[in-house]
Amino acid sequence: MLYITTGAFAAVGAGAVAWPFISQMNPDASTVALASTEVDISAIPEGGILTVKWRGKPVFIRHRTKKEIDEAVATPLNQLPDPQADKARVKKPEWLVVVGVCTHLGCVPLGAPGSRGDFDGWFCPCHGSHYDTSGRIRRGPAPTNLPVPEYDFVSDTKLRIG
Repeated sequence: MLYITTGAFAAVGAGAVAWPFISQMNPDASTVALASTEVDISAIPEGGILTVKWRGKPVFIRHRTKKEIDEAVATPLNQLPDPQADKARVKKPEWLVVVGVCTHLGCVPLGAPGSRGDFDGWFCPCHGSHYDTSGRIRRGPAPTNLPVPEYDFVSDTKLRIG
């Protein structure tokens, strides 16, 4: 009985000593706070783009027009350097959510009207990468499409990224 009691106390003591060391390996509170963000998308007009910051990176939220959706869907996959169908990149056709970092050297592409490149999506002026209205690379040195972050629609007017 004495051996069992001593062993039990030793196990509890070892756990009490080890717990702070294990607990300090958890992420910091500021890191956990950046894990996800909610965005109100009700004010984004059709054809408009909102840029938000998530995990220190820009995220482009684009309210696509019918014309932009049709062009993205109609693009033949064999014309794309990194083939990916539009429906694999969006959850709702009218909303596109992509991380706004060029996949070539990490620049931030331009998406304002007049600076959207040859495919009316985004243009990276640093090295000339052109992205379409689905965030897919169409021309230039970028090797892959703009990444799509994990996101969900909380409601018709709210989006959670992360």
